[in-house]
Amino acid sequence: MDPKMDSGFLAGGETIEDEFDVLRELLPEEIVGLMDQILCHEVAWHMGHPLSQSLFTSYHIDRLLLPTPKSLEEANFDRDQRSRSGNEILHTAFRAFCLALIKYCDFIYRRIGKEHYYEEEDFVSNLYNRNLLTDVAAEEIHELLGQAIYLTEQETSIDEAVRSAITNRLRLRERLLIAVECDLNPDKDAQIQYWKHCAELLPDLLKTRRIAKPVQEAFSIKIQRRLASSVPPRPMVEVDFNDAHVFLCHLCRDAADVYYILECSGNSNILNFTYVFQSRKPQPSVYIRCLLQSLIFHDMKVLGKITITKLIFDDLEELVLPADILIDPANGNVEAPHDPRFQIAEEMRRLVLRIGDPFLDMFRAIFLDWESVQLEAENLDVEVRKYTGEKPLVDGEPASTEVWSFPLSSWVYYYKLRQVEWIVQLGFELDIYQDDELSSMYWYLSHVAAARIQHLERIQTFVTRRFRQWRGWAPNQKKSFKRCHSFLDVALLEASATQWFAISLSKLYTVLSHFSIVKNRPLPLPYSTPELRYALRMRPFLQLSIPELPSYAEFSAASSFEPGEAQNDGGFSAGVQVLSTLNAAEEAIRVARKEWEALSKLDAETARVTNAEEWWRASIKDVIRACIVCSIAIATAKRGFQNAKGKQLSEVLKAEMPKGKSYHDFWIVPRLSVQQ
Repeated sequence: MDPKMDSGFLAGGETIEDEFDVLRELLPEEIVGLMDQILCHEVAWHMGHPLSQSLFTSYHIDRLLLPTPKSLEEANFDRDQRSRSGNEILHTAFRAFCLALIKYCDFIYRRIGKEHYYEEEDFVSNLYNRNLLTDVAAEEIHELLGQAIYLTEQETSIDEAVRSAITNRLRLRERLLIAVECDLNPDKDAQIQYWKHCAELLPDLLKTRRIAKPVQEAFSIKIQRRLASSVPPRPMVEVDFNDAHVFLCHLCRDAADVYYILECSGNSNILNFTYVFQSRKPQPSVYIRCLLQSLIFHDMKVLGKITITKLIFDDLEELVLPADILIDPANGNVEAPHDPRFQIAEEMRRLVLRIGDPFLDMFRAIFLDWESVQLEAENLDVEVRKYTGEKPLVDGEPASTEVWSFPLSSWVYYYKLRQVEWIVQLGFELDIYQDDELSSMYWYLSHVAAARIQHLERIQTFVTRRFRQWRGWAPNQKKSFKRCHSFLDVALLEASATQWFAISLSKLYTVLSHFSIVKNRPLPLPYSTPELRYALRMRPFLQLSIPELPSYAEFSAASSFEPGEAQNDGGFSAGVQVLSTLNAAEEAIRVARKEWEALSKLDAETARVTNAEEWWRASIKDVIRACIVCSIAIATAKRGFQNAKGKQLSEVLKAEMPKGKSYHDFWIVPRLSVQQ
């Protein structure tokens, strides 16, 4: 038998269960120690470890949950009705602490289970056929906690410092339970205060930590033998108390901050808040991320007050259809089927039904069904023309070419491009790309950003044309156009800044890779070819008809020198192309920095980052720092190129890749140095 695979394996002299008495006499200091140990196991569960390796290793919790209690009175440590004499602190304070923890975990488990998460990566949902007091009302737990706090404070036989440590931990459990019990409370201020109250109690945990006396024998992986699981035995997860304390501080901070999304207005503001909030370091826990999803969309309402139809219509108005009849709410009041407004309302209702789920998926997952949605939106654009009376834009060459606005499909295509950018940028953040792939992937990022710029300019052309065709716009309609132009200007600025930064890094890495300053993979690679690696990187985008994928030849040529453009034979002889490439990179980073600085000067309302302004500005500041470092790296590369007389450039110029230490996760800038 293998002890790693068989939970029934016993070593010589080992018993199938540890002989631990959950009713044994405990010192008050040991009660504090047990509370802290359970707190560490709770954090381990939050971090994504199974209950079988964390909380369910506790004999006390196991006794409370097995057999499954039918009422709170049955959830006792003395399930066999043994005497409680001499164990009052165990049966009052510690029992209340454990029951509050279990009910707290029940609320956490149910919130996570209702939302999108990655099983086995973010969270393990297996309860091993145990019930987390789902049928017990939280009010009963609160009453029990109140009694425990009162009795502990009245217990004069316990040292005051120890008594204070126990009551502090009981109050923390009480406030955590309140916070998660009503986590969808529409009263934002009250919810923020609940979590701030929790955070206020955390410093006392560290101050009284020295009082705690751990009881290691109260935890055992042998309990796994009684759990309904086919998984081989796994070791207990140990989280250091200081690390657990830091995690809880971040949990309370993130939980308080997440409710500011309820004050956001408009899809772009909600999307930017979600984007910036999810990018925080360290990343918010899985519970916080699922809570954010619930706050965004719950009971068929966005932020608890906006219908999905209104959210989509507001976003269409901001991006492509300012003051347009297609999104006029009055269309829904028309009942005559022959009226064009009735037909428009029916067609737009069909669009909302089709696009609702993919649109909301942008807040939790990406890139699921947008290709087919765009095709349907194009057909709908053609269908509604006969009701709106749209006139095409006639292109000059040839004069007969008619260009239609396609507003609905243009809106879908914009978000497709955004998601392609996010996927590519996520590859940089997760260190998916090898060093010798950075040049080509930054080129592809610039390629997608350029497509987004072109698309935004096309939208802007039609919006401006429609505004100029009519002089009788009402004040509210002019305001709608102004809002649309503001959004397009900001989006163009951000896309251009992204494009130029990506161009600069692509050209810099092209030079560094060509001269092997950035190390390439060791050759030969028996199961890999450049074409196969290209196919792997482009795999997420193969289903897309537009933006059209570049061919492998185009992809490869854009991030490398053509034969003869840069020579490296014997000593050192480089073509003019190398220096011109570095000059182009230098000019690109100059433009990129200027545009990122322009973005940083926008107010929160214009940038659509209300309630996330502080985090957004910190992110932009990190990008600007990366631009500065990139400028220095390019200048260093040019100096090394000019100093490398008769030498290999790789002998003169050295590069250090900032693994995990970049100023911004999307922009990986090498640190270059010239060797004398």
